[in-house]
Amino acid sequence: MRVAARPGLGILLILAAGLLLASHDALSKSLTALYPVLMVVWARYMAQTLLMGVLFAPRLGLTLVRTRRPWLQLARGMSLVAISLLFFTALRYIPLGEATAVIFLAPLVVIVLSATVLKERISRGLWLSVGCGLLGVLIIVRPGGALFTPAILLPLGAALCFGLYQLLTRRLSATDHPATSNFLTSLLGAVIMSLLVPWFWQLPSLQDGLLMFALGGLAMTGHMLLTHAYRFASAATLAPFTYGQIVLASVLGLIFFDHAPDVGALLGMLVIIASGVALAWNQHRAA
Repeated sequence: MRVAARPGLGILLILAAGLLLASHDALSKSLTALYPVLMVVWARYMAQTLLMGVLFAPRLGLTLVRTRRPWLQLARGMSLVAISLLFFTALRYIPLGEATAVIFLAPLVVIVLSATVLKERISRGLWLSVGCGLLGVLIIVRPGGALFTPAILLPLGAALCFGLYQLLTRRLSATDHPATSNFLTSLLGAVIMSLLVPWFWQLPSLQDGLLMFALGGLAMTGHMLLTHAYRFASAATLAPFTYGQIVLASVLGLIFFDHAPDVGALLGMLVIIASGVALAWNQHRAA
């Protein structure tokens, strides 16, 4: 249900969501330095599934698991599992701010997939945004620079999967309840990772176990705030602030991991942010 436009509240919610999601990534980077990636991903999905079940099952009942497009839900869930595994692994080798900037190529990936898979007509301005986004990644990586290693393919792969995830989310929004899509995706991730985690199990300390559980809470709350933000303001209004997560991730990287992006990385981040904002504005004008 559409509510009265309150852009100030929408901006506040999008910034809060960015802080929670950047904190989620920073905590993930810290935990994957101590424990296997698959174990941390498993804990994140288990916690999110339990929290969503407690919050939504009493109100929605069977609606929470009822879908009209099970194969698309399966593909969406597999996409998110791939995103988590690729991005969490990337955080072991790549600074938080730079990895976050690369995965924010996802909206541009949606444009490419829309043109190649869905055969949608894409304007010249949108293709220009895609080109600028790729240029931003090249500036960050800089052939010959410290980030020019095979590890950079991990966040790039996560961005590709994230683009597919967003495209599937758009298709499912016409038929399934948002809580259903998010719960089924989380449940699928929990099931898949539960089959794999025994081979990578390492007993965590009580403190680290609680931090792993907190990952699910941060992810769920961050995405809920994102959803509510778009109820109060348009995508074009929120786009510049959505990319604030890159800035927040860089600040957290400096505070907790003592890494400050160099001038080239900062320039590349700005190019990616500009391309994303231009993309949102072009789509808003077309709509």
